[in-house]
Amino acid sequence: MAETVTGKVQVFDSEEELAASLAKYTADLSEKFCKERDAFTVVVSGGSLIKSLRKLVEPPYIDSIDWSKWHVFWVDERVVPKDHPDSNYLLAYDAFLSKIPIPAGHVYAINDALSAEGAADDYETCLKHLVKSNVVDISKESGFPRFDVMLLGMGPDGHVASLFPGHPLVHEKEKWVTFIKDSPKPPLDRITFTFPVINSSANIALVVAGAGKADVVHQSLGDSKSSDLLPVQMVSPEGELVWFLDKAAASKL
Repeated sequence: MAETVTGKVQVFDSEEELAASLAKYTADLSEKFCKERDAFTVVVSGGSLIKSLRKLVEPPYIDSIDWSKWHVFWVDERVVPKDHPDSNYLLAYDAFLSKIPIPAGHVYAINDALSAEGAADDYETCLKHLVKSNVVDISKESGFPRFDVMLLGMGPDGHVASLFPGHPLVHEKEKWVTFIKDSPKPPLDRITFTFPVINSSANIALVVAGAGKADVVHQSLGDSKSSDLLPVQMVSPEGELVWFLDKAAASKL
């Protein structure tokens, strides 16, 4: 495993091997935090990340993980009904959550009846309640919530969550959850965790597969001299960052 200033980098011969390693990584963290905290707080993104979690719903993990202690959150969400094709919740439910015995009350979807601003405020209020009840940890360094693991994908433009290159939200320092009404990618209305929350994490896995993302991986991890930081380059957790790359995504390193 290579070490860089931006964390550990693992490159796999195929996306299939990447998915197998990501499952082991997640299961090992689950076991650790369930012992330490009697809970495991997991933040997921949408897109291809959910497909890369598929090995968790197969043996040996489906039977060995203590799913009753999992609490699942979204790093960002499109402000659409939960049954809408653009919903990150729907994607995760169909491919992952519907296949594991996680208590329904441990899955924290946004309130899709609210506006973008209302949904962001509501989600932040939910997180504050979970911090008070000790389900979600708090960072002693930053005072922001400290999730046990964030499993994040990355867009071909280098965006993470709904934090896009050149958008003012990448510099938000106060809010836990904020909203965007002018997303460069449709749908326009979204909510998103902010960088102070993302970077308070105990662990972050950045999961990137496919040749279409090789340029951005090179800009982030290679010897690129670009002075403009991409959002993915602003991911710098208090805890550990591990990049999971397939050979195609790492092809320009």
